[in-house]
Amino acid sequence: MINTANGTISTSSSSANAQSPGLKTYFKTPEGRYKLHYEKTHPSSLLHYAHGKTVTQVTLAHLKEKPAPSTPTSSSSSYSASSGVRSAAARWLGAGNGSRTLGFAGGNGGSKSISSTSRIGSLGASSSSNSITNMNFDGKGTYLIFNVGDAIFISDLNSQDKDPIKSINFSNSNPICHAFDQNAKDGHDLLIGLNSGDVYSVSLRQQLQDVGKKLVGAQHYNKDGSVNNSSRCTGIAWVPGSDGVFVVAHADGNMYVYEKNKEGAGDSSFPVVKDQTQFSVSHARYSKSNPMARWHVCQGSINSIAFSHDGAYLATVGRDGYLRVFDYSKEQLVCGGKSYYGALLCCAWSMDGKYILTGGEDDLVQVWSMEDRKVVAWGEGHNSWVSGVAFDSYWSSPNSDGTGETVMYRFGSVGQDTQLLLWDLEMDEIVVPLRRCPPGGSPTYSTGSQSSHWDNISPLGTLQPAPSIRDVPKVSPLVAHRVHNEPLSGLIFTQESVLTVCREGHIKIWMRPGVGESHSSNSETVLTNSLKDKPFVSSKIGSSSYKQ
Repeated sequence: MINTANGTISTSSSSANAQSPGLKTYFKTPEGRYKLHYEKTHPSSLLHYAHGKTVTQVTLAHLKEKPAPSTPTSSSSSYSASSGVRSAAARWLGAGNGSRTLGFAGGNGGSKSISSTSRIGSLGASSSSNSITNMNFDGKGTYLIFNVGDAIFISDLNSQDKDPIKSINFSNSNPICHAFDQNAKDGHDLLIGLNSGDVYSVSLRQQLQDVGKKLVGAQHYNKDGSVNNSSRCTGIAWVPGSDGVFVVAHADGNMYVYEKNKEGAGDSSFPVVKDQTQFSVSHARYSKSNPMARWHVCQGSINSIAFSHDGAYLATVGRDGYLRVFDYSKEQLVCGGKSYYGALLCCAWSMDGKYILTGGEDDLVQVWSMEDRKVVAWGEGHNSWVSGVAFDSYWSSPNSDGTGETVMYRFGSVGQDTQLLLWDLEMDEIVVPLRRCPPGGSPTYSTGSQSSHWDNISPLGTLQPAPSIRDVPKVSPLVAHRVHNEPLSGLIFTQESVLTVCREGHIKIWMRPGVGESHSSNSETVLTNSLKDKPFVSSKIGSSSYKQ
């Protein structure tokens, strides 16, 4: 339970995450205070050394109520609901594929959702057993799916219990990446990629209904390395609007396109990649084969992948330091470019598809313009590798022009320096550096807008070299806040909150200004905590007022 701001909430189940005096439970922005509302973590029985080299990532999953009572049917290889389970969700970690219209605010969707969902965590047995005793559990609600060591954990975002309500263990390998389908038309909506290269698709609802600690009703891909036997999964994503197509990226620079409804019959082998440095696509020989295609993207590891919201474009970043943007349906390289230094580790799209964020080993957050096909701004503020980036699609600009056109963007970044940085990007206000003098022309200095004003657009399919430090406008963070003791691995924006996760498997939920107060009052009738047990009643946090 969470008792006070300086009590139980400040001490994780792992001694490594004990709240130090230097970590504040709020941070300030121009619109007010973001307050640490509660935390999620793995069971205390999980020893620190068991984490290995895996890095915790988080997927946000929202399950709607089942349309009609039905009995799930399962087999050893697949799962389907007789009436067709309708589910909706968003993976907000980096990919930016969520939809604003879903409106599952902070996992709670306001008091109405809290009341109807009740305290899902109370349906579980003791936290140590991670089993659910109510077999009629319909799985409605918002969940956090995260990996630690050799396990996947599922936590109920609507509950303030720290411990997860479900764990799934993998005996021979560690889960690395996962994704939830926001528009699954049958039971399989969750993808899990492992360090061994194996991939599973399962029904999240069915996992919640099962009392065991193993995957149930799973479809297994790349079993025993049948497709790729040499490298771990590094990223996984559903193709938006594709009805069951997904892509899996690997550490050898290859990416495979699967369809979840195919059994994988036929020859799944692909020709040897002739030039590791060049992009190439090979298709399966037979229509029934799964995977359907192999994309060789780069030499070395693909570190992260992200689809634009409409599914038209796919961005990848890799160990070679390059961002690559592909037209997914045409299977063509559109644009890309190199980091200032080192590998790129993460990428994310703006909701309108106009900009891409990247972060990596050069400690910079780079803003790429799809219109100009190049870097248009550098964010300087981290003092270690940038491990997660995301646009805040729920934040609205105070100076919106009322036409529906976004004139300012809010985005966030987290790094191995344990800091969360928030940034405001207004393209019209970026100061363009002095440009090199073109032949027969004169140098220009401008406080104008797009980079297209100060350079020609690069040809289609061109990868840009690393830019000169004097050629890119610099932006500074709006907020810099140390949120964990350990290096951070990701962040998620929701309508009510910002979620941060460290690589050791501890998640913090920071409520937006003004949300925490109403959220807490609504929780009185739902949660078992009494008023005095509610978080952040300590005077250390200050009053509930915030800047307008």
